[in-house]
Amino acid sequence: MARGQNRQRDRKLEHGADAQFLEVLLLLGGGIVAGTLFKRIGLGTVLGYLFAGIAMGPLLGLISGGEEILHIGELGVVFLLFIIGLELKLSRLWTLRRQIFGLGAAQVVVTGAALAALLWWLVFPGGAAIVIGFGFALSSTAFGLQLLEEAGETNTRHGQAGFSILLFQDLAVVPLLAVIPFLAPYSNDASIKPMEVAISLGALVGLIAAGRWLLNPLFRIMASAGAREVMLGAALFVVLGSAMLMAIAGFSMAMGAFIAGVLLAESSYRHELEANIEPFRGLLLGLFFIGVGLSIDLQVLTEDWMIILLAAPLLMIVKSVFIYSLARAFGEGHDTAMRIAGLLAQAGEFGFVLFSAAAADRIFPQSTSSLLIAITTLTMMLTPLSTTLATYLLGRKDEEEDEMEEDFEGAGSDVLLIGFSRFGQIVAQVLLSSGIDVTILDSSAERIRTATRFGFRIYFGSGMRKEVLEASGIRHAKLVAVCTNKKETTDRVVDLIRSEFPNVNLYVRAYDRAHALSLRARGVDYEIRETVESALSFGNATLTSLGVEEELAREIVADVRKRDTARLKLQEAEGYSAGADMVTTKVVAPEPLVKPHPALQAVDKAGDGSEGGSDLFDDQAPIRRRRGRFLRSRRTQIKEPVAGRPDPLRS
Repeated sequence: MARGQNRQRDRKLEHGADAQFLEVLLLLGGGIVAGTLFKRIGLGTVLGYLFAGIAMGPLLGLISGGEEILHIGELGVVFLLFIIGLELKLSRLWTLRRQIFGLGAAQVVVTGAALAALLWWLVFPGGAAIVIGFGFALSSTAFGLQLLEEAGETNTRHGQAGFSILLFQDLAVVPLLAVIPFLAPYSNDASIKPMEVAISLGALVGLIAAGRWLLNPLFRIMASAGAREVMLGAALFVVLGSAMLMAIAGFSMAMGAFIAGVLLAESSYRHELEANIEPFRGLLLGLFFIGVGLSIDLQVLTEDWMIILLAAPLLMIVKSVFIYSLARAFGEGHDTAMRIAGLLAQAGEFGFVLFSAAAADRIFPQSTSSLLIAITTLTMMLTPLSTTLATYLLGRKDEEEDEMEEDFEGAGSDVLLIGFSRFGQIVAQVLLSSGIDVTILDSSAERIRTATRFGFRIYFGSGMRKEVLEASGIRHAKLVAVCTNKKETTDRVVDLIRSEFPNVNLYVRAYDRAHALSLRARGVDYEIRETVESALSFGNATLTSLGVEEELAREIVADVRKRDTARLKLQEAEGYSAGADMVTTKVVAPEPLVKPHPALQAVDKAGDGSEGGSDLFDDQAPIRRRRGRFLRSRRTQIKEPVAGRPDPLRS
């Protein structure tokens, strides 16, 4: 009989294991399908994971235990904060102190107090109003940071301000949880215990000390062993261990992981740690969003659906107004403040913790806690829509508001490339494909965000600032390639480099013929008009398509290129109007070569003091020009075309 009971128990265990395995498959499959679908239609993976959780849990009943899955998924937030900490050195974190302890503190205090006063005026007693008001004042770290990362906006001005607010909110959870017992109706025994405070502070100091003096030597020992799985296990141990230590001390787990990340930001193993943690971060964070969808109580939704549908958007509107106003008060522009307000308008996952703790202390009934959690969840679901709405309310884009953090760690190589628009991208492809390391500098935050998604390492900064050029390693560069797409910007960069770094080899993208001549007058080593070679290639393809033999087409194109080069050199010597007779304006019989212009022969003879001069029609001319030649003084006297007069020879 005992043997039969054991077999029955084993079958139950196997059935339970099979059911759990099936739930794991459903979670993975639902997340894959919903995440891919919502990403394709432009709504983002976050909203897809939420709807996957709602479909598999409350609607179809395929998966139960949403709260347990939500607790596991919270580790995704922990890993996310650790990775963010790895990207933030202590020096950079110190530069954000005004936003963290200024804007962040003001947002929590002002928004929480205003919401608490509004709730107290409406219906709730004082203690309940305080808990609910400050609970709603906290935003979702998981949603906010995930949306910033998906959009590549973590390092933008509004991204850093949003992160600073979220970081202070994580800090504020500790005192908010500590004050709940004092607000309970039966809180006579509630008091501050010095021993618990000392333990919390001691744990914090211990974590900082371990990160400062212990972690790097340990990783060095493990790295010398050469076991990749050991490094992976060590990375997980550091993240989870620091999170658990802070949780025991009364802080949030995410805060512990963030501190550990910041302390390892200077480590030489930072990139390997990030690569090891990243897969776990993505998987668990997706599980967190699915868990939010699974945790929705449909009974609460059906009973109080009107309250939820009214309260959620009203809360987001009120909160957005306060966040926008505070951001403007702290010196942010309209666009930045609007983006922050749209990003942080929702209530956050820490509200779940506060509302559950308040219900346990009988500050308000459990049914009220379920209603508040439903409102919080709905605001999370509306977050992608609120960020989209914020972008429609933006004014004219301001470069200052869209700037990124300047960080030149790792900069410095043989080639410094300034400007990463379409011209610079092709140049970078040629250099990188040849094995040459390139330091790329660009001042467009949007362009950097786009290029970063493709794996490029680009530094944010303006080539018109000497300190930026210094930080980018210009003194060690063998060559500087200026590929900016505006004449005015290019001229300012060239003038600065020629003035401050006169010995640098300077290769420059020219806008048109007149710009190329002005660059020669500035003594650049090489310049090329941005459309010349593409137009010649286009013409070559046109000839072959019309039946011209390929060899003859190549000779014709080579002849046009040589005559254009010769004319440009003549204009350099005699002025912009020189060489007009060298331009083909009527149909002619194709000739492989054209005789040199008489004046040009004289220029070549005088150019270097020799009788023979240089070979004008050599394919390499004029690839490189030495500064300080005989014609240098004459270059400054180039006559620009008359403004407003048509110039067919300007290309």
